[in-house]
Amino acid sequence: MSPDFPLATLDLAIIVGYFAVVGIIGYIVAQRIESGEDLFLAGRTLAWGTIGFSLFASNISSTTLIGLAGDAYRTGIAVSNYEWMAGVVLVFIAVFFVPFFIRSGLTTIPEYLEKRFDARSRKYFSGLTIFTSVIIDTAGGIYAGTVVLRTFFPELPFVPTALALAIVAGVYTAAGGLAAVVYTDILQAIILLVGSTFIAGITFAEFDFSWAKATAQLPENHLSLMRPMDAEGLPWLGTLIGVPILGFYYWGLNQYIVQRILGGRDLNHARWGAMLGGFLKLLPLFIMVLPGAFALQLYPDLGNPDQVFPTLVTDLLPVGVVGIVMAGLIAAIMSTIDSTLNSASTLITIDFIKPRRENLSPEETGRVGRIATIVLMLLAAAWAPMIRYFPGLWSYIQSVLSYLVPPVVAIFLLGVFWPRTNGNGAFATLIGGHALSLTVFVLSQMGVIELHFTIIAGILTALCIGMLVVTSLTLGDAPPEEKVDDLTWANRVFETGPAMAWHKNYRVHAAAVLGLTAVMLVVFW
Repeated sequence: MSPDFPLATLDLAIIVGYFAVVGIIGYIVAQRIESGEDLFLAGRTLAWGTIGFSLFASNISSTTLIGLAGDAYRTGIAVSNYEWMAGVVLVFIAVFFVPFFIRSGLTTIPEYLEKRFDARSRKYFSGLTIFTSVIIDTAGGIYAGTVVLRTFFPELPFVPTALALAIVAGVYTAAGGLAAVVYTDILQAIILLVGSTFIAGITFAEFDFSWAKATAQLPENHLSLMRPMDAEGLPWLGTLIGVPILGFYYWGLNQYIVQRILGGRDLNHARWGAMLGGFLKLLPLFIMVLPGAFALQLYPDLGNPDQVFPTLVTDLLPVGVVGIVMAGLIAAIMSTIDSTLNSASTLITIDFIKPRRENLSPEETGRVGRIATIVLMLLAAAWAPMIRYFPGLWSYIQSVLSYLVPPVVAIFLLGVFWPRTNGNGAFATLIGGHALSLTVFVLSQMGVIELHFTIIAGILTALCIGMLVVTSLTLGDAPPEEKVDDLTWANRVFETGPAMAWHKNYRVHAAAVLGLTAVMLVVFW
């Protein structure tokens, strides 16, 4: 089978069946939606398993499946540093940040900035998040999903395919809100894990399940997580100082990810869900990255690394399994689109519309959220085809985020850990930090600064932290102690309650995730 040949009837039936199940879930959940809190946070009833699987599924996009295998083929397994680092970051967030988010009753992450600082920082960060969610995440997901589908089905027209993806994801997201998103995410996560495990197993079978055969002709350091500074791909210093910064923003401050944690039924479920998500993020190295690395021996002359995943699927997998993997691929596409649509509509409704119309009833809030979802869907669908005419733009997405996130990371870190941080300092750092980032970005594009973007992210974050300290000390007094109660680690209030069994203790979960990560690092250093 090749990408130019139609799928077998069984494979097509599996894909159609997947869409049918998603539609049924969306319809059932939509019948239970009565208020804005139901739409945006699933009524704050999400259990830890739902949160964990949804975190994993929303993060794994079609570009992740294609990109991880392609980069592993081209440069080695260091690309998986973004994956396992998520486990470390989620442990950090679950221990130090989730308690403040849950206690504050947040619906959006920018709300924390208003409670801790003032409305200026909230509006600024919320606007930035909406822009990146629609123009980068949602439109990028639609675009990438369309490109991937056309890899397998070349006869598909680009614009109608992109519009169809947007409409399907937009309709069930507007109808069922976060609950529809997370419950379909459970299905999507299972399909992704099963499909990727099939690919990994069958790829390894090509080498008779022999590690020695699978690695015999791979280049030096191809299976090393820590790459030299001058090597192609992710350098070791970027892994240590840049990837944690990007990970902290993505997993702790990105609305479309953290919304699942905010929807937890209580602090324990929120923490347990984050830990489960962290554990699941250890798996991509084995089921998504290593198959791409091993493929270098199976297909040494493959011209385009991004063809590794489609080639493995169409060349090695039997009928039926191809349908499962294709359903997983479509699941990844839909999960990214629906998650970003729901989070962006939440931000617009809660951070911009509701403050101006404080008398909105719960039902009216839900209706406004649905309208916002449909409008955002149309905007993203309209922009997605335009990406074809900017061939270099989207190759810089991760690098652009390295310039956007340092000021935000700085104000959240010091906002929680340093009570002296004030509103003037926070807002000045957002403005000044992004001005600094823009300057460094221009110099990098001109070739004046030649550093990997992850290293730049680490340096910019350190400079923004310094900027925040200076501006907080010089632009106003310390915030009143009563304002920062329960919002900073120094003023935390420890919860007391009955002793918890060891297997329910989040500290045990954290130690397990960090321990497994350490073992993996030792093996693949």
